Amino acid sequence: MSTAPTREDAQRLDAADPLAAHAARFERAEGVVAYFDGNSLGRPVAGTAEEMARFVGHDWGSRLIRSWDEAWMGWPEETGDLVGSAALGAAPGQTVVADSTTVLLYKVLRALADHQVAVDPRRTELVLDTDNFPTDRYVAEGIAAERGLTLRWIDVDPAAGVTLEQVEEAVGPRTGVVLLSHVAYRSGWVADAGPITAAVHDAGGLVLWDTCHSAGSVPVHADDWRWDAAVGCDYKYLNGGPGAPAHAYLARRLHDLPTLRQPVQGWMGRRDPFLMEQGYVPAGGVRSLVSGTPPVVGMLPLRRALRMLQEAGIEQVREKSLRLTDLALQIVDAWPAELGVTVASPRERARRGGHLTLRHPDFREVNARLWERGVIPDFRAPDGLRLGLAPLSTTFVEVWDGLAAVREELGG
Repeated sequence: MSTAPTREDAQRLDAADPLAAHAARFERAEGVVAYFDGNSLGRPVAGTAEEMARFVGHDWGSRLIRSWDEAWMGWPEETGDLVGSAALGAAPGQTVVADSTTVLLYKVLRALADHQVAVDPRRTELVLDTDNFPTDRYVAEGIAAERGLTLRWIDVDPAAGVTLEQVEEAVGPRTGVVLLSHVAYRSGWVADAGPITAAVHDAGGLVLWDTCHSAGSVPVHADDWRWDAAVGCDYKYLNGGPGAPAHAYLARRLHDLPTLRQPVQGWMGRRDPFLMEQGYVPAGGVRSLVSGTPPVVGMLPLRRALRMLQEAGIEQVREKSLRLTDLALQIVDAWPAELGVTVASPRERARRGGHLTLRHPDFREVNARLWERGVIPDFRAPDGLRLGLAPLSTTFVEVWDGLAAVREELGG
């Protein structure tokens, strides 16, 4: 058992934190001692309510339908570029914000899969791992049934994640698309995204990355890593709010290919939509991923949060994220072994995302009691307690206080 960090140690870390001032720029929840669920729902940025009120009074209430021409029509790409530059390492013109994560996953995965089969009819396999987020697995299962494709499963350790070696073994001449999470939702494992993408390309496949648990917490270099596509939600580390529209990245080299067409042909994704012409002709570039009316109101909190992330810088955010999880690991490692808590997340910094998962057979009941006392992690069956430490809004003292409550509830 190692020496336990003290609350004074946590206070010193806060005092030395270059991002410390950002925590005060979020709405605080009365009675909440420690919020450990930033990887499921980020806190709202302070002032969001006032900005939305101004929007209702002016942009919507006064400008009315004129705001579509004045601003809103371009928001899917404009907000997408904010996501791309702040969180994805993507040059402009390759990211849009629209729809939910599930809908965008369906549209992008189907488009990539159909393209691969059109180019090479042998490429009928969708490759994914057994511990990928349920939505990813369910969407892939549905597309496979719909299009007559085959699922090839990579069996992974739930306390870790998919490796380069596993991917190299799984891909081959039948590979169409590989669907993986950049950061595993359960363990926080950071996949080796650059080399994995290269390995899939060497086999003739394309990769769709799920960025739900990396965007805003772990640096992504989509352009440099030669990613084909990515889809992720914007309500976790990007603080877009419950039900915030998701983002989709499509590499410029894949734009406007006649064999790469997303299947939900709505009027807002058509070239010159207001001509109301017969027949669907997709808009050029990444706009082709849009289908229906852009979710303008849902983008408001997201745009405010993205500007804060740009100001802080994703590399500094990542460094604080690692320091937060370092502290949490040090605290848990100092607990007595008879407490029975184990860590089901990577200890290696390069493999550790923004959240940690602890395991104990009583965590389902413990989690409910923690919520009652203002400490809010989340429970993942069968015995996992996830600590989502959002770097911009979480303090080191918050980590210490929250974990002290976890230990107390376990009788330690």
